[in-house]
Order: sequence, then structure tokens, then C-alpha cells
Amino acid sequence: MGYGGFSIEDGALRTECDPKGLGLLVYKKERLGDCQIRVVFKTKDTNSNSGVYVRLDDGILEQVGKPGAAFDRDAAGKPSPESMEKVKASGEREEGPWFAVHRGYEVQIAGGGDSWHRTGAIYSLAQSSAAAKKPGEWRTMVVTLDGDRIFVDLDGQHTTSFDPKSPDLPARKQWHEPKREPKRPRAGYIGLQNHDPGDVVWFKEISVRPLPARAK
Repeated sequence: MGYGGFSIEDGALRTECDPKGLGLLVYKKERLGDCQIRVVFKTKDTNSNSGVYVRLDDGILEQVGKPGAAFDRDAAGKPSPESMEKVKASGEREEGPWFAVHRGYEVQIAGGGDSWHRTGAIYSLAQSSAAAKKPGEWRTMVVTLDGDRIFVDLDGQHTTSFDPKSPDLPARKQWHEPKREPKRPRAGYIGLQNHDPGDVVWFKEISVRPLPARAK
């Protein structure tokens, strides 16, 4: 849904971004509850931007064919002020892939950002301690959904813990950050984001398993 899409390259999914705006590939076969999601990915550049969405509300499927407002860019790729305002308004109305931003959680893929917006972070909601890594190398991210909580491990190291019930959640600071108020479902859909032109990310594995049994 939205703009752009994905192609297959050497057995992996590759982001095919569009100047018009965000896109999202949703796995609609089933909703996922408590589980671990293993994502093997690599980026073309340090700042290549993508993300793995979890706990997407059922309404995401209604956004297919409704992409929302589009950016109008100049020769340098900069959006016009008019189209920027239209996209902001479309985002607030939760149209197209923006529904996922506000009605799910994004596990960020993007190097070089601050701890709230870098790889492994729950975008703008929970910080990631992940260190930057040379682009072009495969990385393994394990996202654990456990009740309301989300945990992220990157290349075998724990990087992120998120509890939506925490009293210390940061306020929303930028228009493209998710709204805090909507309650996300414990069992929801998952999706992959394609971002801006030039943001090339490959995914060669996305697998799911139930949470390991706890000792009684």
C-alpha cells in the first residue's frame, strides 16, 4: 500500500522507493501475538531507511488502494511546501501507510540517527543502544512480542525494551512520529516499510516462532 514497493534481488526483498512517499508491504495471512520475529537485513548506505512494523491494527487492510497524499519534488528531490503540508495532513488523518505509523509500532532500520530513531529503536518511543555497523553487511534482528511489551536484539545483543504502559514515554515531537494515544492490539499484522528514494534495504529472511516456553 502507499507508494513504491519491493522487488526480488538475489533471493531477497529489496525496497523500491518512490518520490511520492512511503510504502508498506503487509503480511495479511495472519495476525501475530506473543512471538519472536527474526529479520535478516542489510542496508546499502549507513542512513538507508526502512522499518519493520508490528502490532498493526486490523484497519491497515482497509488502506490498500488508498495511498494518501503524495510529495511533489523538485529536481533535487526536495518536496514542495504545498505538497509537504498535504502529506502532513494526510498523515494526521492516518491515510495509507501513515495508518501503520499511528496504529502500529515501527522497529526502525536506519543508521546514524539518535538513540530514539536508529536501528533497533521503537521509532521515537524507545531508545536503541545499537552501535553503527558498516553498510552492506547482513544483520540479524530479533523482535520479541511479549504481552504489551516489545524487546529487540540486534546481532545477538539486547538493544531495546519498550513498555507502552510506562509512565516515562516521551512526548511526540515531530509530525512524522507516531501518535501515542491509540492502543495497539496485542495480536496484529506485521509489515515492511519502503521510505524515500535512495533508501535501499534488503531483507533475506523474516521468520516467526512462538515464544519459548517459560519454566513453571
